[in-house]
Amino acid sequence: MTKNTLWTVLGVVAAVVIGWILVNILFSVLAFFFKLFLVAIVAVVVFFVLRSVFARHDEA
Repeated sequence: MTKNTLWTVLGVVAAVVIGWILVNILFSVLAFFFKLFLVAIVAVVVFFVLRSVFARHDEA
């Protein structure tokens, strides 16, 4: 195996490892923002449900 071939193989392995790490980080960040978005939607729904429940209680 020549020196150039060895460096090519090591470069490909390093590129795959770095790509794997970057994709994992990207998906983690996307999953975090997606969860944050879902939590915000659920919080707004719960807020309005609680508000309507307590508004009906106060009128009676």
